Amino acid sequence: MPSRMAITKIQAAIAIIIILVVVIAGAAYYYYAAAPPAPAAITTPTVTTTPVKTPVVKTMRWGTSATGTSGHRALVGITKVLGEEMPDYSFSVFPTAGAVASMKGYAEGELEGCYVADMTFQEMYTSTGRFEGYKPKRLPVQTFWAFTLETTLAIHASKAEAYKKWGDLAGKKIFDGPAAWDVRANLVRSLKALGIGFQHIEVDTKMVATALEKGDIEATIVYTTSRKSPAPWIKEMELATKIRILNPSPEEIEKLKAAGLQVVEIDPKGVYATDVGVKTIYAVPFYYGFHVGTEVPEEDVYRMLKALEKRAKDLVAYDPGFEDLAKDFAGYQVKGIMNTPGNIPIHPGLAKYLKEKGLWRSEWRIAA
Repeated sequence: MPSRMAITKIQAAIAIIIILVVVIAGAAYYYYAAAPPAPAAITTPTVTTTPVKTPVVKTMRWGTSATGTSGHRALVGITKVLGEEMPDYSFSVFPTAGAVASMKGYAEGELEGCYVADMTFQEMYTSTGRFEGYKPKRLPVQTFWAFTLETTLAIHASKAEAYKKWGDLAGKKIFDGPAAWDVRANLVRSLKALGIGFQHIEVDTKMVATALEKGDIEATIVYTTSRKSPAPWIKEMELATKIRILNPSPEEIEKLKAAGLQVVEIDPKGVYATDVGVKTIYAVPFYYGFHVGTEVPEEDVYRMLKALEKRAKDLVAYDPGFEDLAKDFAGYQVKGIMNTPGNIPIHPGLAKYLKEKGLWRSEWRIAA
């Protein structure tokens, strides 16, 4: 017969088992009865979405002249405006050795746009002058005329008594600009029209002031944009040494006009920071612009022209050389076309723009 102590241990064990059973049963009840029912399965409807198309950004690598030149400065302002107005394009300014190098870069497919002067168009299309023997893979067409450049000559102030007219420089050493520059081509054709030969001396534009002072050259080319703004390198030269503008004589001016060249008058005040020795500057102008080919769609060129016309005042704020363009944007395109020899084809986008303005002429050719 078990002892009293054994009975007590058995009773305690039974009590513990009963308590555990009650706790487990309560927990089971809470989980299965008191807990909220599981949510019913939800069927998600199928939604068809249209993929968002990422806009295609077109590349426009536009060739111009070297950094520090009028052409480079102008294109920086132009592409800034176009970049803001046409986000579907990525515009880049590509400095080259000059307009000829820019045009060849375009012709070889290395650039989408180039820097072209009125006379240079004819050279490329006829394989003459600086394009003699050159066979382009493609040709740019007239697209956008931006400004004129006006070329003349300057001497060191110490030589003011020695040189009174362009003819006095016959046979002398002249920096007439790098061979690829159109301003050089314009000055050379002007001197050629007067029968003036000279020695071409190549000089880094940063060293022109020193070359004048030392007598390594007797004269240098100088030029303005739209009769308002000299190239940055000319401004630096003017501040580095004393220069004097050398004008053609009245007789030489008449000969230039008889040869079919224009001669314009420029007020030196506001153009040059120092006294350049004349009350009026006489210079020979030519038209410059930035052009593309027919692979650029008609509508895109039309939009470019409209954007530049809309923001013409911003261009002037950037460079006073755009003043003439801003005064009559559409009319300026007509002047550029009229001064380009050879009836060079015109981009369909420019043709559309001029027809809209009522300025299109039937004798002009639209590029195919």
